[in-house]
Parts: sequence; structure tokens; C-alpha cells
Amino acid sequence: MTNETLMQYFEWYLPDDGKHWQNLAAAAPQLAKKGITKMWFPPAFKATHSADVGYGVYDLFDLGEFEQKGSVRTKYGTKADYLATIKSLKDNGIEPMADVILNHKAAADHTEVFTVVEVSPEDRTKVLSEPFEIEGWTNFTFAGRKHKYNAFEWHWYHFTGTDYDVKTGKTGIFQIQGDNKGWANQNLVDGENGNYDYLMYADLDFKHPEVIQNIYDWADWFVETTGITGFRLDAIKHIDSFFMGNFIRDMKAKYGDDFYVFGEFWNSDEQANTDYLESTDFRFDLVDVRLHHNLFDASQDEQFDLQTIFEGTLVKNHPDSAVTFVDNHDTQRGQALESTIAEWFKPAAYALILLRQTGLPCVFYGDYYGISGEFAQESFKDVIDRLLLLRQTVVYGEEVDYFDEENCIGWTCLGDDQHPNPLAVVISNGKATSKRLFVGENWVGQAFEDALYHYPLPVTIDADGYGDFPVGEKSVSAWVPLGVL
Repeated sequence: MTNETLMQYFEWYLPDDGKHWQNLAAAAPQLAKKGITKMWFPPAFKATHSADVGYGVYDLFDLGEFEQKGSVRTKYGTKADYLATIKSLKDNGIEPMADVILNHKAAADHTEVFTVVEVSPEDRTKVLSEPFEIEGWTNFTFAGRKHKYNAFEWHWYHFTGTDYDVKTGKTGIFQIQGDNKGWANQNLVDGENGNYDYLMYADLDFKHPEVIQNIYDWADWFVETTGITGFRLDAIKHIDSFFMGNFIRDMKAKYGDDFYVFGEFWNSDEQANTDYLESTDFRFDLVDVRLHHNLFDASQDEQFDLQTIFEGTLVKNHPDSAVTFVDNHDTQRGQALESTIAEWFKPAAYALILLRQTGLPCVFYGDYYGISGEFAQESFKDVIDRLLLLRQTVVYGEEVDYFDEENCIGWTCLGDDQHPNPLAVVISNGKATSKRLFVGENWVGQAFEDALYHYPLPVTIDADGYGDFPVGEKSVSAWVPLGVL
């Protein structure tokens, strides 16, 4: 079996043409050949309008089937397109994974009057007002769907907070009052801003039994309707971790341990990540935000100490629970969490996730195909394709790190019985140099070539099984036995 690789098949600025599912279905055979084994879809649910990327989720039971919010389709296509794409991926051996937004609901159908207190945006535990009434967008009836698949309607008491008072036109963070209301327990959500239960729109109350039941009802309908094989969970640091741990436990109990789940816990703090994994009994993986930030810092500072590139990361501390990535839809240019890896360092960054055996690496659509428009970036398809080929072919066996210089690091993968060919990787964020790496006595006298095409001349392995492997200025090279690829 080859190494697994995840792909995020969307970026923020895709055209609103309803063709994305069709494009993915057509691309599936080729992406499978390149070594993609899991595919992270954009959100498939009806959102605020057809151009919504999907995170302003309106109706989880509408996959582009009903005339709601101005269109039948979502930004990415129709329900029929979605189901056909899932089939195409599965036919090609790729596991389809849905981006699931459970934290909030947007674009309610009707307003309701209810009692709130206003809280500080900087500290949601600090109350700024006495209780008062607002008129908020909290009533979801889904008239276009006419109760098909599920008849549940949402009211103000199913939410913990909202951000707009229709009566006064005032915006703020309004905590909904009532029996058993309030933010999630302090220990069950991220501590940023005091208590980070509230993020946006109408915030779901995971203490309410009707909310919990509806989420479970939806999950069963969704998995059985679509055949999806995993979830990417959005914004989990804002969701009650007790609910989330139990929810994933129950999903895996019903659909098997192979139902793969990972979550977006956007916090680079080392201890916070460990605490969250422990609080959910390691039932699902997390994206390695700290690694992304380390890669970003390295791309901004040519004096960055490459020896520290994995310090504080999930992939170092909890390698079996880490989804490693370079960039994503939130970090690309023009977004709230913009921290785009500089172009000169991006090939090295991808080598640091694709040419190593720990973590599940994720290839970003925007890096693979490029991004057009105001926040454009070039395509790195050629180098990523080459790294994917290396990942399938030579990233196996004992992995030995040579993290012994501030501006030049390397490692080797020495191969195994099924994949006997070794790999030697060298990265420099400074001057052109070389690194002496061990690849094995059985390779004495053999010639190695740079699979990334930076060096035309081969390296010959010496009598001790070592090679002096060069790397260019601010570059990466990956050396394999001549003729392996």
C-alpha cells in the first residue's frame, strides 16, 4: 500500500458557476493516479446565497436540490452533481470527505423576539448590559424544502447567541437568555476572548436536546444518502468538545472506525492542541496549525532556524493525530487568517509534508491549480506532482533526520522490503550548499539523481554508504537512485 494523501479540492475564489462538482468528478481518475487517496470537498449545503463558499450554512438537508436562497444549486452545483462526484471518487479509490459546519446557521427565514444580554467581543464572559429584548434572525422553517427529509424548525431557544438586532439595527454579540441558556462550559471551548463559543450568525446551543437530536438525525440521513466516507469538521474550537467527542464516537460506532474525521482546531498553542485531543479521547485528528505558522515564519525570514521547523507541532507531538498542510482557503491571500507561504519557500514546505512519513499531508487546490483574480498566485502543480510521485515511490522505511544546521536540513528514508529504494532530501533557506547523508552500504558506487531536476549531474555513493547531496540557494532537492522514477 502506498502512503495516504489528502487533497483540499477548493479555494475561496472559485467562480460561482455551479460546475465545481463536475470538474472534480472529471479530475478524479488522474488525481487517483497521482496518489490522492482522500478528497476534502467544499461545503455542499445550501448557504446564504449561490455564491457563498459554504460556511454561511443555511440548510444541512439541502445539497442543491430545492429553490432556496435564490437558487436550486449551491456554488458548486446540484445534488445530482454532488452524488455523481462521490461515485466517481469512490470508483477511483479516493475517499470523499464532507466539510461539515455545525457551529452556526445563517440567513434565517423569519425574525423572533427574545431576551439577551450584550457581552464584550474581547471577553464574552463580561456582560455589558441588563437583559433586554431584541428581534433576531433565528427562525428557520426551510419553506422551499417543505419538510422533505426532516420537519424540524429552529427557534431562538435552539441558539446561544446572535449578532444583530433588527429593531435597532445594532450589531454586537448578544447572549440569549432563558432556562439552561448561556455559552458552553468554559472548559469545553477555546479560551480565546474569554469564552469562544460564539463565532458568527446564530450559534447552535449544544446543551439543547432538540439540537443534539437534529444533528444526529441529519448525520444519519447525510451519510446514508450520499455515501460520504468522512468528515472535516469546521470551527471546532467554538463547539462544545463534550458533544463533539460523543458525536464522533457514535458516528464511528455506526459507520466503522474507517470513517475518517479530522477537525479545524485553529489554535497554534501546543498545550491547547494536546488538551483538545485528550478531551475528545483522540477520536479524530486535527489540522496542524502550528506547523503552518512555522512554515509561514520560515518563508518570511531567510534567517529562520530550520532546525526548529517542527517545534511545537502536532506532527511532532502527536504524529498519528496530525493533518499537515501548507496553505488552505483561510490562509490564502485576502482572507481573515491570511498567512500565505511565500512562493520561494512553497516547494520546500510541500517537501516537508509530502516527503515525510508522519502525519496525513493535505495538498491545497489553490497551490495545485493556482489562483486567479485580485489575490492571484501561481500554480505549483509540476513540483507537487513530482513530490506526489516520490511519496508513492520512495517515502518508506526508517526515516533519519539531519537537522543539524540552521539554514540547511535534510533527511533520508531508507526503504523497506516492498519499497527498497532510498530517498535523500536537502532543504536550504540560504546559500547553495550540500549535505552528507547516509543511504545504505548496499548503494555503494551507485548514482543518485535529483528528482526535482535542479541538478543535472548525479551523486555517487561512497564506500561508507554516504552521499554529498547538493541543494541550490533557497531551494529543495530530493535525491533517488538513478532510473527509479
